[in-house]
Amino acid sequence: MLYTIGDAAKKLGVAPSALRYYDKEGLLPHMERSSGGTRMFTDDDLEWFHFIEKLKRSGMPIKEIKHYVDLYLEGDSTIEERRELVYARRDAVERELAELQDTFDFITYKCWYYDEAVKAGSTDVPHNMPLEDMPPKIREIKERCGISRY
Repeated sequence: MLYTIGDAAKKLGVAPSALRYYDKEGLLPHMERSSGGTRMFTDDDLEWFHFIEKLKRSGMPIKEIKHYVDLYLEGDSTIEERRELVYARRDAVERELAELQDTFDFITYKCWYYDEAVKAGSTDVPHNMPLEDMPPKIREIKERCGISRY
C-alpha cells in the first residue's frame, strides 16, 4: 500500500515536516516519489521510520544515523561496522540507564524521607534516624548514594 506524506505522518503520529526532514537528511533511502514528485511511502518505509526513530531516541546523532544508513545501503560488507555502531549505542544507553537508576534511587530515598517527615511533623525525625531503624532498601540507597545531610 502507498501513503502520501500526510497519510504516512498521520499513521506514524508525527508531523509531515519530520518526514521531509528525514528525507532531506537521506534517512529514508527507499522512499519513492510519484511521477509528479510527490513523496510516497510504503509500509516498509513506515517500519524503517520507526527503526530510525529508535536510533534517534537512543541518543544517536542524525549524522551517525546517516552513516549507519549509508553502511546499510552498502550491504553485507559493512556488517561489522554496523555491529560496532549498535554496540556503542547500547553501551551508551546502558550508562544512561545506570545514571537514571541512581537518580531514581535518590528520589525514592527523598520520597521516603518526606513521608517520614510528614508523619512526624518534622524533618528532624528522618534526618536523625539511625541507619538500623531505616527500611533496608532505604538504608542501602542512602549509603550507596552517599546521602548524609540532605
